[in-house]
Amino acid sequence: MTQSSAPWRRQTLGDTLHRSRMRHPHKRALLWRDECVSYGELDERANQLSHALLAQGVRKGDRVSILATNCLDFVIVHFAVARTGAILVPVNFMLEQTDILYILNHCRPKALFVTPNRLRVAEDVLAAWPPAATADSVRRGLSREAAQAPSLRVVIDSTETVPGWTTLAELCVGQPREELDVEISDTDVAQILYTSGTESRPKGVMLTHQNLIWEYASCIVDFEFQPDDVLVHAMPFFHSAQLHAFLGPSVYIGSTGVILDSPEPGRLLRTLEGARVTQFFCPPTVWIAMTNHPDYPHTDLTALRKCYFGAAATPMEVLESAARDLPQVRIWNTYGQTEVAPFATVLRPEEQRIKPGSVGRPCLNMETAIMDEEGNLLPPGQLGEIVHRSPHVMLGYYADEARTEGVFAHGWFHTGDLGFFDADGFLTVVDRKKDMVKTGGENVSSLEVEEVLYQHPGVQEAAVIGVPHPYWGEAVTAVLALRPGAAADAGEVLSFCRRRLASFKVPKYVVFADALPKNPSGKILKRELRVRYRDLAQQMGGATPQSETPAPPTDIV
Repeated sequence: MTQSSAPWRRQTLGDTLHRSRMRHPHKRALLWRDECVSYGELDERANQLSHALLAQGVRKGDRVSILATNCLDFVIVHFAVARTGAILVPVNFMLEQTDILYILNHCRPKALFVTPNRLRVAEDVLAAWPPAATADSVRRGLSREAAQAPSLRVVIDSTETVPGWTTLAELCVGQPREELDVEISDTDVAQILYTSGTESRPKGVMLTHQNLIWEYASCIVDFEFQPDDVLVHAMPFFHSAQLHAFLGPSVYIGSTGVILDSPEPGRLLRTLEGARVTQFFCPPTVWIAMTNHPDYPHTDLTALRKCYFGAAATPMEVLESAARDLPQVRIWNTYGQTEVAPFATVLRPEEQRIKPGSVGRPCLNMETAIMDEEGNLLPPGQLGEIVHRSPHVMLGYYADEARTEGVFAHGWFHTGDLGFFDADGFLTVVDRKKDMVKTGGENVSSLEVEEVLYQHPGVQEAAVIGVPHPYWGEAVTAVLALRPGAAADAGEVLSFCRRRLASFKVPKYVVFADALPKNPSGKILKRELRVRYRDLAQQMGGATPQSETPAPPTDIV
C-alpha cells in the first residue's frame, strides 16, 4: 500500500462526501424535483452503487460513461464510480452520434449510464457499433479493431423497465450501505472529460482525485463558499464548470444544492425564489434569458447573494443591470478550462468596475504567466500565450502522449490562449491560439465547422470565427468565398450545416466575401476577420438569421 492510498491520509472524491456525511449526517445535501436527500442518505446510496458496480465486474481503472441530463442519480454515479477506483467519463449529451460513438470507442467503457431522455441517442450509438477504424483513431493509439460495446447498461432517474437495460434501483437492490474497501490513491485518475480541441475530434482530459480536490479548495476560498449556502445546479453536469467548480466544492464544504435538468428561465426563477437560493452560477446567456423573462420583475430574489459568470465574456450591460436590480448580489467573473479542472483566474466583486474586460488574477492554488514561442516568460503589457503551474493541472490527454507532451513544454501547461497581464497583475485574454469559439458557454472548434463548410460544393474558402454577441457571448460566424460561378445564400448554407453538426456548432451568421485575407505564407488571417466583423451582431440588431431561431444551447429538445 502506498502512502497516498493509505486510509489514514487519503483524500479522494469519495472521501469528500463521506466526511461531509460525518459532519452533517441529517443536513439537506440535494433537492431534486420533490425529493430531498440528506448527506447520510447520499453517502449510503453512493456506497450501494459502488458495491453493485464491483459485483458487475467493474474494477479499478475501468471506464464508466454517463450520457445524462442533470439529476440526483448523476451525482450518485459520480461518487460511486470514484469509490470503486474506476474512472467516470461524462459525455456531452448535445453531441452528434458520430462524436459520442468516437468518445465511447476511444475510452472503451465497461458500463454506460443514461437518463431516459438520452436513451434513444444511446441506443442509436450502440446500434452503430462497432465504429469504423479511422486514421485518426489509429494515430491516437487505438487498435484498428473497435472496442467492445459497454456490457453494463443502466437507465438512471427512472423505474421503467427497458429491454436490454437495467435501472439503477434494480442494480442496487440488496447491496450494502457501508463504504467499499478498495485501495485508491489520491493520484489515480478519477475522471476523463472530453473537450473539443483544434482538431475536429474531442480529446480526453485525465483529472486525478488530487487535481480535483486542490481545485475544490481554490473554489471554496476564492468564491467564498459557506456551509449555509444554497446553490442551484442548472448548468449541465457533463461540463467541468458545474460539476467541479460548484457541485464538488459544495458537497466538500457541506452546503445544500438544488438540481435542475436545464436552465429554463421560468423554472429557474421559481427555484431561485422558492428554495431561497443564495449562490448561482451560469454563463451570461442564461442570465440574460432569465432577466428578460416576464416573471423576472415579480420574482423575489432577495436571498441571492453571490453570482458567478463564466464560460464566456460577461457584457457590461449584464453587470450594470444586475447591480441595479439586485444591489445585494456580489458578482464574480471566472476564467479557466477543463485541463485545469477548470478554475484558473477570478475577477472579484470589488474589481468589476476597476478592471472591466479582465478575467482577474490567478486563484488560490494557481500560478499563471505569459510565455513567448521560445519559452521565455514575458513582463506585464506584453502579449503571449497564457501558461499555468498548479496542482489543478490535468495528468494528460487519454491515449494521446504526443499531444500531452506538447502542452507541457518548458515546464508549464500551455492553454493555447493569448493574453497579457497589466501592471497590477490582472489578466486579459485577447485571442485563442487554439482557434476556439466559446458560444453560450460551449466550446466550438472552428476547424470542425470549417471541415463541414468545405464539403459544400460551392465553397472555395472558409474561415470560422467568433464575433461578440450580446446574448451568446460569441456567435459562431462563417466567412466564405465561393467558387467561381457558384451560387449560395446564407439560409442554404445553414441548412447544409444543420444536417452535419450539433445545433450549438451551427453558425449564427454567414458572411460572403470575394476573398479571405491571408499572410505571405497563405494562412487565412482570422484576427483581421475578427476586427472586420466585430460589430456584425450589432449591425444585425443582435439577432440571428431569419432561417435560424436557436434556443439556449443547454435546453433539452
